[in-house]
Amino acid sequence: MERRISFAPDEYFHVYNRGTDKRQIFYGERDYQRFIESLYLFNSTERIVLKMVPQKDRFYYDREETIVDIGVYCLMPNHFHLLLRSKGELGVSNFMQKLQTSYSMYFNKKYKRDGSLFQGSFKAQHVKGDEYLKYLFAYIHLNPIKIMDSKWKENGIRDTNEAKSFLNSYKCSSFLDYTSGDRRESSILNKQAFPDYFLKKSDFDDFIKFWLLFKNSIEKYT
Repeated sequence: MERRISFAPDEYFHVYNRGTDKRQIFYGERDYQRFIESLYLFNSTERIVLKMVPQKDRFYYDREETIVDIGVYCLMPNHFHLLLRSKGELGVSNFMQKLQTSYSMYFNKKYKRDGSLFQGSFKAQHVKGDEYLKYLFAYIHLNPIKIMDSKWKENGIRDTNEAKSFLNSYKCSSFLDYTSGDRRESSILNKQAFPDYFLKKSDFDDFIKFWLLFKNSIEKYT
């Protein structure tokens, strides 16, 4: 296994993975929704069988104790990013095992395929330092702009309002949980477990606008 990292309690981690051979892992809206529902339901010490929970209740289900705190998430066609706070030495590993195994089984059954869906177990980086932790709120949330303009990091954003409008229309990340009113997916996040960087929604808007313009500091996903 590539990863050699200790998930110490109360530490922050940037967790990500992509499809094996960089293959697409989300095709339709239902695929994205299934993964997003799993972010909520599988974050629990309880063993939850997703199909036993009515779809209308999947963000309101009364879970037992959570095993990680989720601050940010973003799903892209062939990869995903999570910003997590560990709640125990095995919390991150157990959560990711449940999340990826369940989604792989769903995906392989739906698309009639066999074998691994993801490129290894998952990748994780220990987030050291407040500055880098805050930066990840931009890096992860700005990923979807690559769908709108694959060269934006090299060439810059021609229209920041257009970019922000696109991000506000992208439902497969936690971006809307920082810019809009509460939605049912907001139950996935535990913002209280992360520093209170954004006291007002306008603080987050200004933060995102800064990083849109400061393109050279946004690292590429590798």
